[in-house]
Amino acid sequence: MVMKRVSQSSRHELNIRGGAYTDIRELIRLRYASKAIDAFASSKARNPLSGLLASNFRGRGIDFAEVRTYQPGDDVRTIDWRVTARTGAPHTKLFQEEKERPVLILVDQSQSMFFGSKVAFKSVLAAEVAALLAWTALERGDRVGGVVFSEAGHRSVRPRRSKHSVLHLLHEINDFNHQLNQQAPAANGDNYLVEALRNLRRVAKHGCAVFIISDFSTLAQEGNEEARLHMNQIARQNDLVGIHISDSLERELPRPDLYTITNGTDRVRINTANKRFRADYQQGFDEQINALRREFTRQKSPLFELQTHEPMISSLAQQYNEYARRV
Repeated sequence: MVMKRVSQSSRHELNIRGGAYTDIRELIRLRYASKAIDAFASSKARNPLSGLLASNFRGRGIDFAEVRTYQPGDDVRTIDWRVTARTGAPHTKLFQEEKERPVLILVDQSQSMFFGSKVAFKSVLAAEVAALLAWTALERGDRVGGVVFSEAGHRSVRPRRSKHSVLHLLHEINDFNHQLNQQAPAANGDNYLVEALRNLRRVAKHGCAVFIISDFSTLAQEGNEEARLHMNQIARQNDLVGIHISDSLERELPRPDLYTITNGTDRVRINTANKRFRADYQQGFDEQINALRREFTRQKSPLFELQTHEPMISSLAQQYNEYARRV
């Protein structure tokens, strides 16, 4: 990844997140950060986050995509005469089709997301990633909508190509976020992810770009085949992208010592000096994330992984560039 020089004001705009709860003003300000993502570039993707939203459809358009061998029926006006002369075989240019499509963002604001040890809670990072993707999609001229969900239920925003639609989605995310840690008993039990995915399937039409932003803790539970089935059906008819949110403390315990931890009600002391305990803890996370990677690989969909202490845009850009090189 190559980083261009960015102004101090842009640096400030790219580093606005933090805290336990979202700030709707900061989610709206990410509209300006979406215009600054050209600060991150590679030979494969000039604008990595826009690349996540780009259609795979190839046809006539204004943006050059690639050169391939000429095939019967190709427009002779698109023949690349330089490549043809160099190779001795006719080649034609292909262009990226200028074709809008709905972008749907599924945002997890459940209780498992209400956690963070550095910079921001997972729920806040998920909200900010969703805001950045939404503003970027709108900037491209795509229709934007989504589903926000938690144990208490879910709300949907139909995709529209308007600032109002993005603001509607951001306000829904913000409302769900500020209900965390003070919600009524779960309305859907452990099936809240299933309900959200089922609703997403109703909203998603063929050819949508679908982003799921979550820690996927419910998906990791045994027997949650229905959620996997919904994801598989979504991936068959749309371009699915998973964005896994985690905190460094979930991956590895803090340095050896005695700690008191609480869930807000109960307290317990743990000894992180126990080597077996530390190894089992890390193994548990590794098994969960590896199972999730296998699931997205099976669906032929990319999975990007973000941690709460990492710079959001540069981390997404780097992972997208690596993915683009592989495909």
